[in-house]
Amino acid sequence: MDLLTLAFVQRALIAAALVGMSSPAIGTYIVQRKLSLLGDGLGHVAIAGVGLALMTGSAPLPWAVGICVAGAVLIETLRQKGRATGDIGLAVLFYGGLAAGVLMASVAGLGAGGLSTYLFGSLNTVSASDLWVVAGLAVLILLVSLGLSPQLFAVCADEAFAKALGLPVRVYNYVIVVLAAVTVTMAMRTVGLLLVSALMVIPVAAAQNLFTGFWKGMWGAMGIGLVASVGGYMASIYADLAPGAMIVLVTIGFFVLSWPVATLLHKRRPLAHAESAVSDHSHSHTADDPQIPTIDPQSPTSQGSDSTGATPPSTDPHHDHIHGPHCGHTPVPHGDHVDYAHDGHLHSPHGGHYDEH
Repeated sequence: MDLLTLAFVQRALIAAALVGMSSPAIGTYIVQRKLSLLGDGLGHVAIAGVGLALMTGSAPLPWAVGICVAGAVLIETLRQKGRATGDIGLAVLFYGGLAAGVLMASVAGLGAGGLSTYLFGSLNTVSASDLWVVAGLAVLILLVSLGLSPQLFAVCADEAFAKALGLPVRVYNYVIVVLAAVTVTMAMRTVGLLLVSALMVIPVAAAQNLFTGFWKGMWGAMGIGLVASVGGYMASIYADLAPGAMIVLVTIGFFVLSWPVATLLHKRRPLAHAESAVSDHSHSHTADDPQIPTIDPQSPTSQGSDSTGATPPSTDPHHDHIHGPHCGHTPVPHGDHVDYAHDGHLHSPHGGHYDEH
C-alpha cells in the first residue's frame, strides 16, 4: 500500500511543510538578534501551559499559546528595562517553565510521560482540526514575517539606527518575540517543544553559508526548512522512526553539507569579484551616475559620521558617494560593521575609503 494515500500521512506532510517554512521565517530575525536559544526557552515555558491544560482537563494548545506569549512578553519587557540580561531571562524560561509543567502533569496523574507527545512531537496523530490550527498560525507568521521584513530587519540589525529612522523599536521587538512564541507552540505537535528551536535556527545558519543578502538568506532558509521537514518525515515513515527527531537530523545534515557547498561556491566567485572591483574603481562616481542618488552637501548624511551611524569615508578619490541611512543603498550587517549593497557587490567602510567584497 502506498503510504501517501493514507489520510494521516497527508495531514502530517502538510503540517510538516507549514512548520518547515514558517519556523525559519521568524528564526531569521531571532538569529539576527543573536538569540538563537530563545526558541528553547519559549519551548520550556510552553510546557507549563501544556501541564496546566492536563491538570485542568482543557485543550493544550490555547493554554500553551497564552502562557508562551505571556512569557515572551515578560522576558522582552525585562530586557528592555535592563532588569535582566538575555542569559538570565532565558535561564528563568528554561527551568521555571519545565519544572512547572512537569509538576502540574504530575498533579494530573500523568507524570513526565504524559508530556512526551508535546516534548518530541507526534506528527502521525495530527487531526484535521489540528491541521487547520497549524495552517492558520503558519499563515499569520509568514504574513507578518514577510510583510514587515524591512522594519523587523532594521530593528534586529541595529536598534539605534532603527530609532533614528523613526521606527517604533519596542513594538517591533515585541512582535518578534510574540511570533517566536506562536511558532514554538504551533510546532509542538510536529517536531515537539524541545526540538522546534532547531527548525528556527539551523536552516537559517545553513542559508547564511550559502546565500548573501537578507532576502536570499530568508527564502533560502525557508526552502531548506521545507525540504528538511517533508524529507525528514518521509524518511521516518519508511524507516519507522520518530518523525520529529528525523526532521531535526535531516536539517542538521543540510547545515553540515552547506559548508563544502559554500566553499565550492566561494572558489568560483573570486575572479568575478576581482573583475567587478577593477571595473568599479576604474571611474569615479558622480552626481550624474544614474545608479547613485544626488547627495545634498548640507544633508546630515554628507557630513561624516552622525548620530544615525553613517560612517562615510569622504577621502576616497574613487568613490565620492556617501553611504548612510538615506543614501538609497541597502545596508547589510556584516560582523561588527555595516556594508552597503552597491553595483552588485558590497562596499565596506574602511578608514578613508571603501573596500569591496
